[in-house]
This record gives sequence, C-alpha cells and structure tokens, in this order.
Amino acid sequence: MAQTKIESGFNSDAKKEPRRIVFITRNTSAKVKDERGPKLMTYPALMVREAIVFEVLVVVMVLIALFWDAPLEQLANPLLTPNPAKAPWYFLGLQELLHFFPPFVAGILIPTLVVIALVVIPYFKINVEGISLCDENAGQRVGIVLGVVVGLLIVLAAFDAWTIIVPTFVVAALLLLAYKSKANRGWSGVLRTKPLSWWIMTWFIATAICLTVVGTFFRGPGWSWVWPWGIHAS
Repeated sequence: MAQTKIESGFNSDAKKEPRRIVFITRNTSAKVKDERGPKLMTYPALMVREAIVFEVLVVVMVLIALFWDAPLEQLANPLLTPNPAKAPWYFLGLQELLHFFPPFVAGILIPTLVVIALVVIPYFKINVEGISLCDENAGQRVGIVLGVVVGLLIVLAAFDAWTIIVPTFVVAALLLLAYKSKANRGWSGVLRTKPLSWWIMTWFIATAICLTVVGTFFRGPGWSWVWPWGIHAS
C-alpha cells in the first residue's frame, strides 16, 4: 500500500476551510460544547412565586373556615361504631379496593406495584425521548397497549371491579379515538401528541379519583351501594 503523506496546516479563513482535526488519546476525550438555554434563578424567581401561592392558599382556607363549618360528627363512642366505618378520604381508594380484591392484593400488592411503577416508568426509553404514542409505529404500539388494556379489563371483570373498569374503559376509548382521528387541532390533536407515560398517569389519576368518589359518596351500611341523596347515605 502506498504511503500517503498527510500535512497539517493553519488557515485563518474559518468560512473557507471550517474543518478541524481532533486527536484523541486514551487519557483524553473530545470536549463537546453545548449552548445553554435561559436560566431561572431559584431566588427570587421561584421562591417568590411559591410564597405568593402559599399566601393565597392560606387566605382561601381562612375564608372557607369562616363561612363553612367543618363536617365534624358527634363525639367518638367505642361502644357505637358507625356503619360503614370509613377511612379518611385519602385512604378510601384502598378501602374501595378491599371490597373487590383479597386484603393481600388490595392492601400490599397493588400499592407496592403502583409505587414501583411511578418510580420506574419515567425512566423508560420511550418516555425519555417523549415520542407520541400515535407517531412512530403507531399501529403496533397502540395495538400492544389496547391488548394490555383488554387483558386488564378481563381480570377486573372477573373480580367485578367495575369502579376500575369504568375509568380504564374511558381512557382506552380516548386513546382509540385519538389514534383514529387524523386532526391536528382540537382535543383529539392534543391527545395524539401525548406519550405513553401521559396515558398511564391519566389512567392512574382517573382510577384513583373514581375509587375515592365512590367510597366517599356511594357506599353505605355494609359497604353496599347507596345514592348520595338516599336516606341511608351518611
């Protein structure tokens, strides 16, 4: 093979010859310079806004306390337990799950899986890239998601857990409508731009709200179904 002579030269005309040579050894690496975007200082920009929101929240809570009494019941009596004995509102979702699933599943397994999912899912590659579920390979990806949803609905139907079936079906229907719609404007256009993580979080929030609302207003004696305006509602 003929030897090729390589010569290095310097030229001040960067527009004419913009090429550069970088020599990388075992102990060095090429340095990449990126352009930093606009910065927002924690103080005063962020902390002042948080202080304003905190003050507004305090004012709203004081006004609510002045014009509406707290929904307190009579003094606690250990000999007279209310029926049903409801947990605080933030635990009513778990209490509603106990109505459908065994205690180990509803009290330990499902909450543990939810916490693990909330920690792990944001680090999935598809979520880091922020690719819309209806963009690349939309048919295959939406088909996989809908297949998982159908399997979940079958399991929930076996346990008659309709308070989870309803929000699951609604979110799946919105996903299917967004996939079928070709519009780039309106609510369907906005839904088409959402990644998988957004759909999972939307389903989780919708399910949590549904379980809490049903446990708060639609459960009566023996955890049976009652209407809020019925005589047995409490």
